[in-house]
Amino acid sequence: MTTKTAAAAAQATVYGYPRQGENRELKKAIEGYWKGRVTAEALSTTACELRRSNRQELTAAGVHEVPTGDFSYYDHVLDTTVMVGAVPERHRAAVAADALDGYFAMARGTQDVAPLEMTKWFDTNYHYLVPELGPDTVFTADSAKQVAELKEALAEGLTARPVLVGPVTYLLLSKPAPGVAADFDPLTLLDRLLPVYAEVLADLRAAGAEWAQLDEPALVQDRTPAELNAAERAYRDLGTATDRPKLLVASYFGRLGDALPVLAKAPVEGLALDFTDAAAANLDALAAVGGLSGKRLVAGVVNGRNIWVNDLEKSLATLGTLLGLADRVDVAASCSLLHVPLDAALEKDVDPQILTWLAFARQKTAEIVALAKGLAQGTDAITAELTVNQAALSSRATSPITRDPAVRARAEAVTDADSRRSQPYADRAAAQRTHLGLPLLPTTTIGSFPQTTELRTARADLRAGRIDTAGYEERIKTEIRDVISFQEKTGIDVLVHGEPERNDMVQYFAEQLTGYLATQHGWVQSYGTRYVRPPVLAGDISRPEPMTVRWTSYAQSLSDRPVKGMLTGPVTMLAWSFVRDDQPLGDTARQVALALRDEVGDLEANGTSVIQVDEPALRETLPLRAADHSAYLDWATEAFRLSTAGVRPETQIHTHMCYAEFGDIVQAIDDLDADVISLEAARSHMQVAYELAAHGYPREAGPGVYDIHSPRIPSQEEAATLLRTGLKAIPAERLWVNPDCGLKTRAWPETRTSLENLVAAARTVRAELDSD
Repeated sequence: MTTKTAAAAAQATVYGYPRQGENRELKKAIEGYWKGRVTAEALSTTACELRRSNRQELTAAGVHEVPTGDFSYYDHVLDTTVMVGAVPERHRAAVAADALDGYFAMARGTQDVAPLEMTKWFDTNYHYLVPELGPDTVFTADSAKQVAELKEALAEGLTARPVLVGPVTYLLLSKPAPGVAADFDPLTLLDRLLPVYAEVLADLRAAGAEWAQLDEPALVQDRTPAELNAAERAYRDLGTATDRPKLLVASYFGRLGDALPVLAKAPVEGLALDFTDAAAANLDALAAVGGLSGKRLVAGVVNGRNIWVNDLEKSLATLGTLLGLADRVDVAASCSLLHVPLDAALEKDVDPQILTWLAFARQKTAEIVALAKGLAQGTDAITAELTVNQAALSSRATSPITRDPAVRARAEAVTDADSRRSQPYADRAAAQRTHLGLPLLPTTTIGSFPQTTELRTARADLRAGRIDTAGYEERIKTEIRDVISFQEKTGIDVLVHGEPERNDMVQYFAEQLTGYLATQHGWVQSYGTRYVRPPVLAGDISRPEPMTVRWTSYAQSLSDRPVKGMLTGPVTMLAWSFVRDDQPLGDTARQVALALRDEVGDLEANGTSVIQVDEPALRETLPLRAADHSAYLDWATEAFRLSTAGVRPETQIHTHMCYAEFGDIVQAIDDLDADVISLEAARSHMQVAYELAAHGYPREAGPGVYDIHSPRIPSQEEAATLLRTGLKAIPAERLWVNPDCGLKTRAWPETRTSLENLVAAARTVRAELDSD
């Protein structure tokens, strides 16, 4: 294959690493700080130690160039907002009084000040804080964090590369600030922003940086000529600055397309490209522009977003081809390893055979190092690694765990009629109004209620054997009784049982479905201090027995009001899992949909009249290129309908979505044919209500009036104001009143008051409507 001379410069690097620590030390320290149990100094010490540990781990594994600046207390986009001085006006006093508290105020809000809007980072389940910009925004450089973290690494004698969100992506992810015209384009601020980036880069160079990485993942999306021109201008200006490190412009999550020739011609010293799912397209495009003569190419040949072992021989072949297209080829993952768990070796309960198929951050780092070694020294230098790798790939390909003939036969027998309700929406709506008897502006919640200390303790006691199953189930019953009682007293119209038995909205179901496996330590950051353990979808999916019927039926026995059955939809079950990569996603979605269809049928048969099938990941999983949207939405919406279409007309089907740009998928939301949809809207000021109205959405909708990702308690008048705004877009007979999302992460005191205010606001606005 390659000779040692041809690729002697090949080195291993990564763009970022999991932040939380092996035992989620960062989460515990930050939440302790919020509660006043941990000082700012102690939090800083914990963070410093975690950064040091990550650097030492990467270096010991054989990584030649470690990243800095990728570590964050909450979010790297929020860190960029601080770096460029784009703090919103409403947060400036808090930031001036205490930088750390002001930082968290932007992320979480305070009782008096709303936080920044939060949404998904491209097509991942990571959430970022959306920058708010306007024509009056003044940028100022604050490189303190980036310089300090670089100096930590340099003081240890390491080769380090600061990683920053690039200026074009930063502006393309931004939104007009409150009060700014909706058609304001943040990209018009580019010429104002570039000198600030130049100043930060100069500070990093002065601190000792040889290279700096500027991440531009937004360029893998469809971009207009004006946006491509902005990218060309940005890297012409930054590239021709004299007082700077060498620049590595990185893209990931897809193919660059028209942006590749722009960046290839830019006066920068290197490009980092994704060669995993986008491998063929980026390879062809790179060849079409004549390669990267005189530049460094960092090749992302290890998938940074999934957990399956890399095909080392295939990656080495790709790397060998790339050697002819750049002066220097280094090896990396396709993106930051932030999106995968830390270490598969920590999983003691996973089948040993399956464990050989898995690669978390530590294993992916070893793959990157092995590939760099193989590229530089030839395949003989990594014979042992290749042998082990091929055995793992062969084991997975031939394992009976991955295939169930009965599941496949059932999926193949599905017809179009299976995904269609028996009556059109108008007829169903009339039947549901009669059956449910709900008032105008009905109130409900999204599903989960706070997970109390007593409940978490009971779950830990069950795992440790301190209580038996009967004792644990009594605790669950107590929680359900308390939640039902509270909702009835508060006056909520459609109740939920609160989901006390569920550890996570995906993992709970995955643990009861064949084909899935759960991890004990596979934590991945979703946002801030919120970490999830995505289950691993390893084989064909089926439902051996009912999963939710028992607890939903118990809750319904405690009230005359309807209690919603609560399920997670097929697309979200895929998106928030590590999904198999050995068959089309649509095939896997159909298997999950059929398992959920069985559950929906059992809920209805046991008296549940309202069933919610959540699909918050529908927009998140939308491909980044418009040309790929149609095929995805076809199977995604079909899977939802297949899950829900078998019920009677009077059974009301709800769905829920949160924290995404819903305007991009309004037609798909319509195609789901759900009777009611609830959506995040509080932080985005009811924008989604207008998007639904503009589309002519004909069904019922509940744009949220309570932002549950902030500790703020919305007042009755605040909720009522949002409702009145919603009524300008959605008729009262089709408008629901609910929070943005589930309440699992909130505490009872704030939940109680917020829901009381929500119900009071609904009553106030009902009275106003009655008096008109």
